[in-house]
Amino acid sequence: MPVNHPAYTAEEALQRLKEGNARFVAGEARFPTVQKEVLAELAKGQQPYATILGCSDSRVPPELVFDAGFGELFVVRVAGNVLGPSILGTLQYAGAHLHTPLFVVLGHEGCGAVKAAIASKFQGATQKSRIEILLENILPALETLDGTQPAEALLHSAVEANVRHTVSQLLATPEAQANLAIGKVKLVGAVYELETGRVRFLD
Repeated sequence: MPVNHPAYTAEEALQRLKEGNARFVAGEARFPTVQKEVLAELAKGQQPYATILGCSDSRVPPELVFDAGFGELFVVRVAGNVLGPSILGTLQYAGAHLHTPLFVVLGHEGCGAVKAAIASKFQGATQKSRIEILLENILPALETLDGTQPAEALLHSAVEANVRHTVSQLLATPEAQANLAIGKVKLVGAVYELETGRVRFLD
C-alpha cells in the first residue's frame, strides 16, 4: 500500500487555516455548496491538511470557521476540547494513517465547559456525574489562575489556559515528541472569538 504523504507542510497548512478564517471573517467564504464530482473523488480517500481538536459548541464549526471544504480538515470535537483515550486514539490515527502535518487545539471564548470548571473550582458547584468526569480534564488548567478577578476576565484566561494545557498534554506524548523532533508535524493552540469570528493563534 503506498505511503500517504501530506500535500502540505505544517507551515503551509497553518497559513491555509489563517487565510480561510480571514475569508470567513470578511464574509467571503468559498464553500456554500459541494459539487458531486468533488464528493465522488473524496469517496476514493482522504488527505486532510490539518487535524483540529475543537469544542462541540454548535457555534464553532471548524470547517466553516476556516472556510475549508470537504476532505480538507480532520475534525475531532468534544466539550471543552479535552483529551481522553478515544480522543487520543483518534489523533494518533490522524498522525499515523492520514499524516496530517498540522494539529490544532481550538478553544473558544465563552466556553460552557470551561465556565462549569471555573464554577466547580472557585464556587464549589457540582454537576451530573459524567460532566464532572469531563471537568476533571479542565481543572488542572485552572491551577495558576486568580479566582478573584472579574468573571469575564477569568473566563477569558481560563479558556486560553485550557487550550495550552491540552497542547502541553499532547506535546508530552511519545508520538508528538518523536515527530516534532524531526520537524514532521506542528502543534498549535488557538482560540475562536464568538463575537468577531476571528481565530487567534497562540504563541
